[in-house]
This record gives sequence, C-alpha cells and structure tokens, in this order.
Amino acid sequence: MRYTKEHKQETRQRIIETAGRRLKRNGIDGSGVATLMKDAGLTNGTFYAYFTSKDELVATAVADQMRTQHENIAAHAAPGRAGLEQMVRWYFSTEQRDNIEDGCPNAALLDEIGRSTDPTRQAYTDGALVLIDGFAARLAPHDPPSARLKSLSLLGMLAGTLQLSRALTDRQLADQLLEQGIRNALSLLDAERHN
Repeated sequence: MRYTKEHKQETRQRIIETAGRRLKRNGIDGSGVATLMKDAGLTNGTFYAYFTSKDELVATAVADQMRTQHENIAAHAAPGRAGLEQMVRWYFSTEQRDNIEDGCPNAALLDEIGRSTDPTRQAYTDGALVLIDGFAARLAPHDPPSARLKSLSLLGMLAGTLQLSRALTDRQLADQLLEQGIRNALSLLDAERHN
C-alpha cells in the first residue's frame, strides 16, 4: 500500500517529536532505535524509510526541539525587558524543571550534545543562536549584536541552573535554587540595562 506524501511527512514528524521527548528523558545514548520507533508506534524496519541513521534522527530531533523551545519561549514573550523576565520566570518554574520530556532540550541534553556528531552539534548551535538572538533583541533593541554574548551567557545560566535543580534530591533546596536563579538572571539583565 502506498502512502500519500502528507502521510509520510506526518509519520516522519511523529518520529521526530516522540524521539525528542525520549531523548530528553533517557538521553541520546540511552535511547535506541527500537525504543524510539516503539514510542512512535512503528516498527524498526520503518525507521530506514525516514532516516539513514540514528545520528540523523538525533540531529533532526535536536533541531526540532530547539525550534519548539523558541516557539514556546521567545516567540510568545513580550518585547523588551518584560519579555526577558517572562522567559526567565517560565524557564525557572517547577513545572519546567519537573517535566523533562516536554521541557528544555538545553538542560536535558547539553552534556551529550557536546559529545555528539557535528550535524547534531550544528543543529543545536543553529537553534541556540535563534534563541539567544531573541534574548539579544530584548536586551539591546537598537543594537542586538552587541548583546549576543551576554545572551549566550544568560542561556548558559538558565540551562546550568535548571540542570542542577533537576539533579538535587532535596526538593526544598531545588526550589530555592530556582528562585535564586530568577534573582541571578534578573540581576544580569539589570546590569545590562545600566551599562
């Protein structure tokens, strides 16, 4: 039976989205093709009709996760500092911390992406640049390139703090860390406004 082009694209997107959630939950190394395909409700053999390798799927899923993160954070935030504060508060919410599958790909996968293939690292870099350019446009609306490095530092602060909060077994300490993360990020943003 031949499937329509739309059906093939929908199936491919389903594989990418379910893989993205699984990769964030179990990591890149902890997610085999069989598990990724099972999550999508498909057989292993079907995998090769859509991707040449697991590495290709991982790069594609990382790109999709970064695009989704941008759509969820930057694309809907208000302009200026108010939008940055909105993004910081969303990012450091307990819901974001506790929902790894649907949460930030930075905090879930950054350590593994650094050891991944060049295409996966490039997919991540491209997505991160879109995200930080959204931060920079809010930090320095009249000269976004001047705030790009500060925005990259903000992304690092966000991801690192969220990773640490997820790793702590002391829930009260983990919650306090998120609150301190908000204060630290807002201090960084305020320092930028006064420079």
